[in-house]
Amino acid sequence: MNILRNTAVIAVVMTFKVFTCQSQLPAQINVEGGRIKGNVENHLTIFRGIPFAAPPVGPLRWKAPQPVVNWDGVRSTDHFAPAPMQGGSPAGGKSEDCLYLNVWSPAKSDKERLPVMVWIYGGGFSSGSTAEGWYDGQQLAQKGVIFVSIAYRVGPLGFLAHPALSAQEPHHTSGNYGLLDQIAGLKWVQKNIAAFGGDPKKVTIFGESAGGISVSMLSASPLAKGLFRAAISQSGGSFGPASVKTYPGENMKALNDAESDGLSYAAKAGATSIEELRKLEAAQLPMGWGAGSSWPVIDGYVIPDVQYKLYQAGRYNDVPVLIGYNSDEGLSFSPGKSPKEYTDGVKARYGKFADELIKAYPVEENSVPRSARNLSRDAAFGWHNWTWARLQSKTGKSKVYYYFFDQHPNYPEGTPEYGQGSPHAQDVSYVFQHMDPLNPKTSKSDLEISEAMGNYWINFVKYGNPNGKGLPEWPEFHAGQPSVMHFGETAHVGPVPDEKSLQVLDQYFRWRIDSNGKNRK
Repeated sequence: MNILRNTAVIAVVMTFKVFTCQSQLPAQINVEGGRIKGNVENHLTIFRGIPFAAPPVGPLRWKAPQPVVNWDGVRSTDHFAPAPMQGGSPAGGKSEDCLYLNVWSPAKSDKERLPVMVWIYGGGFSSGSTAEGWYDGQQLAQKGVIFVSIAYRVGPLGFLAHPALSAQEPHHTSGNYGLLDQIAGLKWVQKNIAAFGGDPKKVTIFGESAGGISVSMLSASPLAKGLFRAAISQSGGSFGPASVKTYPGENMKALNDAESDGLSYAAKAGATSIEELRKLEAAQLPMGWGAGSSWPVIDGYVIPDVQYKLYQAGRYNDVPVLIGYNSDEGLSFSPGKSPKEYTDGVKARYGKFADELIKAYPVEENSVPRSARNLSRDAAFGWHNWTWARLQSKTGKSKVYYYFFDQHPNYPEGTPEYGQGSPHAQDVSYVFQHMDPLNPKTSKSDLEISEAMGNYWINFVKYGNPNGKGLPEWPEFHAGQPSVMHFGETAHVGPVPDEKSLQVLDQYFRWRIDSNGKNRK
């Protein structure tokens, strides 16, 4: 009996020790606004749909985000909130009441002070949802960081500029509400993430496409100063000029031009005033890619100036950055179906620079190959990343890490995919560790590249440096020694892709920027 009793006691003690080792962050937490309850899933405590601002509806439509509305009792956060209003049918549905965020925490207590990574989704500033399956932060959080994804207003509800709206604001600006939402979400993280076991002093922002462009803009915005200590931009960057007529890579407009667009948008919606426009149901407002007023603007407040000029002058948030893009981003655009269409398009956009650019990004006699598509790739992404890396390494003190993603099958000649590289957004599944090892199309190299990228990203979030045990050394980028980490078959260091072509394109962009966008033909 004594042996059995002692055995039972030992078993109880061992059970207690195991339970203690596996103890979890409390599922109920106090945050701004009240108390919330999450769920424990796969050793993570997950909270979906936490409000970080008041619903931007009624009189708060086209207003900066306001403080969250308090609630009584315990609020369940067991599902994603709807995505912002947009064209199409985003994951999780859509609603004008959309300012919510999500947290995946591996912390065992609120004393851990884990590093935090905050995801900003893409979608061309016209669409996006935190509920997309490929944005699930579980795999990254299990590597020892707290993962947060924040929603922001998109399309005209997120970026409409209008003279009447500017007149109502103390800073006499309008538009950029979506960026202000992101800033509000980051301020919420600063105030509340410690309750989830996170360290507000160790926040890294990261995003892809419009999310990566947002990271670029936040890195230059004085309103975001002190809200993060590092930044990751995948297929982002916003270093182009202000322009009346926009193109990929030249999307920015000055406030007065954006306000003129806002007047046209109101007329399209059938409203003669902002008051009438606010009274329309959100579903009645023109949405989607063709609706207009769907891009951030240079307003002198959120975005003080052309980002190229800000970085030249050292006027930005100088934090370590990890930036890059994919090898065949040009697949997202239409360079022309025939060589003639391509050359005509280049001449229409680039004017006196067209001939040199056609030589730098050549077309074949009877086809438009990847070499020609790369002009679209570099105008929209490559030049911006290369410029970001060069300017920050010259005027800043923080480290710059630059990558090029080129992981794809070698498609057989004669197939429609022959000659294609890595398209826009392909990198997301690799970074988020969502590669399916059971999928016959997933290669051993895919799994190895995904694991390497995930570890580089996590190391960067933890230490401000992507390097770590078992990984090829990733050198800092310097203008005099422009080393780039290439992700293609293996992770290996190489030169800046198509640097000579970029130098030709740089002449065009410098010309556009130096003339304040007044030389568009």
